[in-house]
Amino acid sequence: MKRFPMTLQLALILFIVMVIPASILTWYSGEQSFRDSERQIAESSLAELVAGRRLNENALNNLAQDVVRLSAIGTFDRLRPFPTYDEISADYGRISRAMTVMRELTNLNHRADGIYSSFFYMQDSDYVVSTDRSITRLERYEDLGWIDEALERRSGGIAGIWVPRKLDSGVKVVSYVLPLNRLSTTTKGTIVINVRESQLGQYMYSANEASAGYALIDGDGTMVSSPDKSLLLKNIADLPVYGELLKNSPSEGYAFREVNGDRLLYAWSDSQLLGWTHVGVFSVQELLTQTHARQSGLVLMTAIIIFVGAFVTLLLATWLSRPARQLVRRLNEESGAKLPRRNEFAFLEDAFLSMRDEESRLHTLLQQRERDARSLAVQHLLRGEVTRPVEEIFPYEHFRVAAISIDGYRQYVSKHNSETRSYHRYLLSGYCDSLFEEGITSHFLYRGDGYFTLVINDGREEGERGGIRGLMQQLASRAEEVLGHTVTIGLSGEKDDAQYIRDLAAEASEAVKRRMIAGSGGIHCGPREDDGSGKYIYPAHSERRILNFLDAGDLAGIDRELDKIVCDIRSADSVSYDNILFIYNQLVGVTIKHLRENDNHAARIVAGRGSVYSVISSLDTLNDLQAYLHEFYAEVVSASAKPASSEAASHGERIAAYLREHYREEVVFEDMASELGISYSYMRKIAYETLGCSLIDYLNKLRVEEAKRLLLAGGRTITEIAAEVGYENARSFNRFFHKYEGMAPSAYKTKQRTS
Repeated sequence: MKRFPMTLQLALILFIVMVIPASILTWYSGEQSFRDSERQIAESSLAELVAGRRLNENALNNLAQDVVRLSAIGTFDRLRPFPTYDEISADYGRISRAMTVMRELTNLNHRADGIYSSFFYMQDSDYVVSTDRSITRLERYEDLGWIDEALERRSGGIAGIWVPRKLDSGVKVVSYVLPLNRLSTTTKGTIVINVRESQLGQYMYSANEASAGYALIDGDGTMVSSPDKSLLLKNIADLPVYGELLKNSPSEGYAFREVNGDRLLYAWSDSQLLGWTHVGVFSVQELLTQTHARQSGLVLMTAIIIFVGAFVTLLLATWLSRPARQLVRRLNEESGAKLPRRNEFAFLEDAFLSMRDEESRLHTLLQQRERDARSLAVQHLLRGEVTRPVEEIFPYEHFRVAAISIDGYRQYVSKHNSETRSYHRYLLSGYCDSLFEEGITSHFLYRGDGYFTLVINDGREEGERGGIRGLMQQLASRAEEVLGHTVTIGLSGEKDDAQYIRDLAAEASEAVKRRMIAGSGGIHCGPREDDGSGKYIYPAHSERRILNFLDAGDLAGIDRELDKIVCDIRSADSVSYDNILFIYNQLVGVTIKHLRENDNHAARIVAGRGSVYSVISSLDTLNDLQAYLHEFYAEVVSASAKPASSEAASHGERIAAYLREHYREEVVFEDMASELGISYSYMRKIAYETLGCSLIDYLNKLRVEEAKRLLLAGGRTITEIAAEVGYENARSFNRFFHKYEGMAPSAYKTKQRTS
């Protein structure tokens, strides 16, 4: 830029100043036009959907009314005397009665388009009269168990219900199920009309060229009709877009969504008559064809204005730069300064050189702020929020997430103070920064409660993307060295879009839960084909036996049943993590209820353990759960055998022993109560009764007694003694020492040596 004439630079600046506002104005006008057009088109599309919904309602309502009228004319009373197939087929007259019923059903089929079949089943009979199989024994017809399930979902009254389903022949239909009622006939039975799902699609068909599909969804969230037949009978909660749109949505509305790179309009309207939701899908690109043409004209006009403005800008720059050019010429003539081929802006270079040192000092601070901002942005990504361009954080296309969880976290916390735990996190973060080779970036985050998340951004080619599991094994080994505890790692699958980071993190977290059965210290990759979500087990018989053994005080019998539960869980093909927690929570809940009803003393002992359910939810493996349940039942059996008067003394001994063991550490009384298995308030009460003072007083007395011994032993400063007996600083130590001994530590030391 130093060699360009100042006039040209000034012209360029003025040109940019003109171009940017013109471009912003063009963009803003185009966006406003798009918004207005989108709103109008969306409302028009919604009105078209409502019209289609009413057509569908009328057609199905007319069919339902035809079925009701048929049920009221007494046709089915002909079959009432003949409840069995053998009776109805005994002679021609009886067969004629059944054929009359079948003709009525056939006539009903002809009154509406798209009816696949219909049938009548008389209650407690062993045959079905249908239009597709005539008079057929019940065992040779399709299973009718679904009818009772469907009728249970009715909101009430005597009306029928529409049920989407798949026939044994593979045809997908929507069945209208109408049970005969006593107001119209004394015959008990059910009429079923099967309408082809494709007929509903014809009612939803839109002549709009921008139509991209439709969907009919019943009140249970089941897909009733759609052009994509693979979606039929699926729950929309498992389908993209539909579940999000219709969750807590108003009865009528529309929304825009990006799907596979296309912008689509989703309009929906609820049917009060059927209880269904009608959804129409339209391509926004097709709907806004005219708006696009209008915007193109606006862009062309802006380009012409910019071209003309460029010429005007050059003339204006020449006029504005004239005084500066004359000044430069005069300086050259009077002072002999040689500034050929340079412009006045070059003088600014010296000023910028003086800023170089300051920039270097600021660089370190900016790097730290960038790391903090990067961590915050990754935290937002894990929550599904985008607060800054993803490319600034992760430059590559492919993503995986690893969840690292410290095994036995409660024991880990009890062994290390907060400063040590923070240092451990720093070491692991530094190791992760150096773990991956070129072409892979990562970000390591601590999520709390011994849980870490590692976001991996892989830029290698498909054939080279591998070895991540081996790197995770190295990370697990390093973590065990640093923490002194094993870790369990859950590794998600791979996605090629940052918007899936939250899902990948959830997938990795679910993989960590497999340690419940597999045990601690493993590496679990991706989701399993069968994660146990469809299976459920509960040891009801073991529950009853455990309560019997509990009443008998037989701890060995309880242990055998607990071992059997573990064996059943391990032998199951697939059982979910939530199912396992439910089993043990239910066992504890049933036990507590049983104790409250039969053994108030033992129930109070259990209540004193604090939140048993919180402890269960924090355990990692089946072995941990087994050990905790054994301890739980052992204490219940012991409490049932002890007299109530020994309860307080037993807890007092445990409280005193715990404080004597941990007085050098930072003692959190709420955590202490959880470890002892009693509530915090109950622990405070027992401390006053058995120790004769408060918990904090007893703790400080232990620390002061140890400090007196160390003062007399010599060789340590006051600050060192304070840290050794559990105080954060010498000031707190001096204050408590003076409170209990009536003098400062130094005065005590001097007094004891002189006496």
